[in-house]
Amino acid sequence: MTRMTETVIGVGGAAESTDMVLNIGPQHPSTHGVLRLRLVLDGERISSAEPVVGYMHRGAEKLFEARDYRQIIVLANRHDWLSAFSNELGVVLAVERMLGMEVPERAVWLRTLLAELNRVLNHLMFLGSYPLELGGITPIFYAFTERESLQHVMEEVSGGRMHYMFNRVGGLKDELPAGWTGRAREAVADVRSGMTRLDELVLGNEVFRARTRGVGVLRPETAHAFGISGPIARASGVDFDLRRDDSYLAYGELGDVLRVVTRDAGDCLARFEVLLDQAKNALDLADACLDRLAELPPGPVNQRLPKVLKAPEGATYAWTENPLGINGYYLVSKGEKTPYRLKLRSASFNNIQALRELLPGTLVADMVAILGSFFFVVGDIDK
Repeated sequence: MTRMTETVIGVGGAAESTDMVLNIGPQHPSTHGVLRLRLVLDGERISSAEPVVGYMHRGAEKLFEARDYRQIIVLANRHDWLSAFSNELGVVLAVERMLGMEVPERAVWLRTLLAELNRVLNHLMFLGSYPLELGGITPIFYAFTERESLQHVMEEVSGGRMHYMFNRVGGLKDELPAGWTGRAREAVADVRSGMTRLDELVLGNEVFRARTRGVGVLRPETAHAFGISGPIARASGVDFDLRRDDSYLAYGELGDVLRVVTRDAGDCLARFEVLLDQAKNALDLADACLDRLAELPPGPVNQRLPKVLKAPEGATYAWTENPLGINGYYLVSKGEKTPYRLKLRSASFNNIQALRELLPGTLVADMVAILGSFFFVVGDIDK
């Protein structure tokens, strides 16, 4: 009788008590850029998560101290490259507050208009890319079609497609090109009609709703604890928007048009819905600004500045409701032509920290859905 030999080549049970550490990024298709997520897994479920940032740090805050008040605009422009106009706006508002400077009325309404067009451009990028991460490729083509309509008018007025550099301390760089308001109104109408396709393709899709409803629920108390703002916070029922609650520019006169969109569910689906509705309201605000500009008489769009611009000694803080949340600049001046200190409070930096509370307990398969629904830009995290 032949003798049988039994060999054990693997034991599955031994792995059950061993946690697995999984690094997502810093170079990974699901991380929206140079972000690293250090996940500890228990099987298919995440037991802990740590967002690791800093791989793209460019030292903008330190560079602010070596540039004069005209030059720092180009640095502020870039941290959230989808919201360049809004980034510029925050820093010039801080400098103007230090100087006690009044901006011409026409420039105030133009800034409000361009900020809302920039908001729509930002939101359309995420409204198209988020379904792509869940397997739906068609929405991104429609979203980019609508973005091009707005990009044309933004490029015509500023000369730039992403980094507009159109804000100046005291107003705006130039007056509008002839006939620009009519072309802007046509672009707004085109984008508004195209929004229905996103409603039908995405929100009407059963697979998308199944992948996002009840997934990644962010509680309002967690949003408050981490200083989360913008569409993500409002999707969790945090009813706060600086345009209404601490109005700046012309928003105080747009109260009948401005609508602060909120949801109570706090899940991935709610965050997408808030972003979509907020983009639609931004188009309404843009139309209202165009109506107001048509009533204003011709006039300057900026103030004459001295050759060397110096802010008086002191400190101030200016914050704006950027597309992704609260953007703030704390400016300290020693009376020189460069800031002594300019601290940037960016929306994405605070928002992304909540992933350490949100991801534990969820499945690895839902991680991409949750991460994508946080609508962040890595440059806005690392500054």
